[in-house]
Amino acid sequence: MRLKINGTILNVFEAGVENYNKTRPSLIFLHYFGGSSLAWTEVIEELAKDYHCLAPDLRGFGTSDALPENYAVKDYADDVSNLISVLTIEDFVLIGHSMGGKIALALAARKPKGLHSLILLAPSPPTPEPIKEDERAKLLATHGNARVATDTVCKAAEEKLSSEVFECAVNDNLRSSDAAWRAWLERGSREDISSEVGQINVPVLVAAGEKDEIITAKLLKREIVRRVKNARLVVVSEVKHLLPLEAAAGITSLIREHCENCVGYDEMLVDICKKR
Repeated sequence: MRLKINGTILNVFEAGVENYNKTRPSLIFLHYFGGSSLAWTEVIEELAKDYHCLAPDLRGFGTSDALPENYAVKDYADDVSNLISVLTIEDFVLIGHSMGGKIALALAARKPKGLHSLILLAPSPPTPEPIKEDERAKLLATHGNARVATDTVCKAAEEKLSSEVFECAVNDNLRSSDAAWRAWLERGSREDISSEVGQINVPVLVAAGEKDEIITAKLLKREIVRRVKNARLVVVSEVKHLLPLEAAAGITSLIREHCENCVGYDEMLVDICKKR
């Protein structure tokens, strides 16, 4: 469906509508930089059997409209907040991957009504993302180049993508708007929201790819787990950065387990954090 949210039209994929308000929270999926709601296809296909699922194309990505400006992390957080309000979502889990993880952190720090918990998959940290400057410059200069887009997806995944999933990831990269692409690389990825994330008061699951060379488990432990109470870190073996694409079945199980067991176990999460 297409909805007008904060002055722009967002494409929103919805599944499992029959499960809305049936004792389980809605699951809201926020995709990675250069991705779209399609990145969650396999994960949602399974979870929609039991959960109401929503996955927007974030502004400037997928088939959502692109504006000339307003691509700060807070703008994306505003979009998701407004989407939740427009669709009258009363109880929800935010699931953010990479760029979507930073947006989820920003929204969770506002303590929105109905937020059940937070799942972050290889999230961009609340501090500036450690992108090498030569890589940033290359991505800025070559956006829209199919060869570079292919190389980018290859580097982000551990050669475990089907041809169909790989092609979709490359196409998502290429159809990302220039405005959104440039804004994230020049500003959004550099934003520092670390002073806000200490306000998060719900259970948080952080997952790192074992072979992710940039958003490492060490980085996530330092920048998120140590800043956010009730947070725990797991490492997904044999994958790099594109967790929902590389290990859809495993990520689906991780989300399901978290959603079914996190109610009322804040103290257990604190204990786990203390033991690391």
